[in-house]
Amino acid sequence: MCGIAAIVALDPRAPGVEPGELERIRDAMASRGPDGHGSWISPDRRVGLAHRRLAIIDLSDAAAQPMASADGRRVITFNGEIYNYRELRALLPDGGASLRTTSDTEVLLELYAALGTDMLPRLRGMFAFALWDARVQRVLLARDLYGVKPLYYSAGGDGVRIASQVRALLAGGRVGRRHDPAGVVGFFLRGSVPEPFTLYEAIRALPAGSFAWVDERGVTEPTAYTSIAAILADAVANPAAIGEEERGERMRRAFLESVRYHLVSDVRVGAFLSSGRDSTAIIGLARDAGAADLKTVTLAFTEYRGTKRDEAPLAEEVARYYGTDHTTRVISKDEFERELPNVIAAMDQPTVDAINSYFVSRAVAEVGIKVALSGTGGDELLGGYFTYWKVPLAVRLWGVPSRIPGLGDAVLAAYRALAPKHSARVSPKSGAVIKYARDYPSAYFMLRAMFMPWELGEIIGEEAAREGMRRLDPIGLFASGLDPDPGRAFERIVALDSRFYMKDQLLRDIDWASMAHSLEVRVPLVEAHLLRAVAPLLVRARGDRKRYLPASPSKPLPAEVFRRKKTGFSVPLRQWLLGDSARGRGSEFGMRGWARRLWDTAFRPEGGI
Repeated sequence: MCGIAAIVALDPRAPGVEPGELERIRDAMASRGPDGHGSWISPDRRVGLAHRRLAIIDLSDAAAQPMASADGRRVITFNGEIYNYRELRALLPDGGASLRTTSDTEVLLELYAALGTDMLPRLRGMFAFALWDARVQRVLLARDLYGVKPLYYSAGGDGVRIASQVRALLAGGRVGRRHDPAGVVGFFLRGSVPEPFTLYEAIRALPAGSFAWVDERGVTEPTAYTSIAAILADAVANPAAIGEEERGERMRRAFLESVRYHLVSDVRVGAFLSSGRDSTAIIGLARDAGAADLKTVTLAFTEYRGTKRDEAPLAEEVARYYGTDHTTRVISKDEFERELPNVIAAMDQPTVDAINSYFVSRAVAEVGIKVALSGTGGDELLGGYFTYWKVPLAVRLWGVPSRIPGLGDAVLAAYRALAPKHSARVSPKSGAVIKYARDYPSAYFMLRAMFMPWELGEIIGEEAAREGMRRLDPIGLFASGLDPDPGRAFERIVALDSRFYMKDQLLRDIDWASMAHSLEVRVPLVEAHLLRAVAPLLVRARGDRKRYLPASPSKPLPAEVFRRKKTGFSVPLRQWLLGDSARGRGSEFGMRGWARRLWDTAFRPEGGI
């Protein structure tokens, strides 16, 4: 896990790479890589690559980056981990005999020479990289299927700038800071900025599961090498025709294999441990995979002590049960208030749901761990959210009347005229069901929205709201997540939740929040090979699909884990921010208030959008 940076100025009319700018971009990401740093600039100063290193695999200086091939024709700066790099060595012409290191970076560099972009679907792990190929005079940009690792770029007349973080690109001093109305609208609609947009007009995200080339003309249109929807559509077309016993066993093997790969490391591995089934199952599977020295960490909060939201007592019981080296870290309101400026300073783009990731990452780093496993992704893969039943229900009940021209708008207008404004008891979504229940992307948009479109004008101004909605086209964006359409309700929601909620919010938040503490977080349930293995098994599964994960460890989960009601990995944010006034107010309104406060205090541009 690292921070990568690049400047590419292949247009002969553009000035060459300025070393100071490249270093400013690189060093703005110092916390992503405290173990080392490096830069490489081509002899003609047309390409510059830079790197901040967090050493996890092959800790020697030989594995430092940017890394050049033996013949000097290829140079790479790489962020992430390729867990199956040992097997991939066998695909090299000499079986990897000539490799100079034991790093996954060199395998990636040489595998490109052998296979080109055809290597991308074979990579098991999380990755984002920039690779200079002198033979074709182009830089290859690529990103993993789920977008676990970020990659941003800014293309202008004087070159293309690339980095792991938006703020790093701004730190170089040559990228414009004008806010993008689409990114701003996306934040208020969803609580995070949806890719490929960012908060800034000049910066874009490379889409997950895609690659692009940078040449003398700039950045090519990204090409998808695979997609979540395509994998799910293939699974629906080719389901596993097996019995329940074999289905459960194959699910167990797939989960165990993924966890085993995610334990590949030359440093000690830890894990986030809540009292939920997903994180507990990951601990049990890690034990089955041979993790003998596993460090686990749980967050606890003074406000939750003695309530059903206090995860610490059961997490400590789970740690004793599986024999992990466990730490419970208690966070108080005073500590939160002292640390909040650092949270916002580290926040790469505005988001309403990262406080938990920030503090648990800090707690893990405090005990000397550089790699931690997380149970993130279980709900998206196996159907653990309200969206899995509410979206299909809305479409089934209201899909036909929603297609009657003008009916949805009329019902919404009547509701808005009659409903009390700014009431904590009335959701702004009420009255909008008929307008948005016509299909899956529309219903998903409504149910996942934080603010509704008609509320945006009084927050960011009517003109910015209209322009942002036009540029963002949120329903069209969600529809792109169902191309190709898997054709079934469950798989459609897997595709939508995985691509949008998990990628744009959960995974992005985990990345910047963990990297603020020089911690690598690994997500065994968020992985292309795992999805390909389990998707055909889930098509004909009956009942609660979430049952397969907690049933996978050979040592069954403690019974109390199953009895505990699902609460999610939450922090007492409303109590910390609103005090006694938070009582009786729904979590939706707490997040809405936090979004406004965050925008006003940290991200609102001077002079408006």
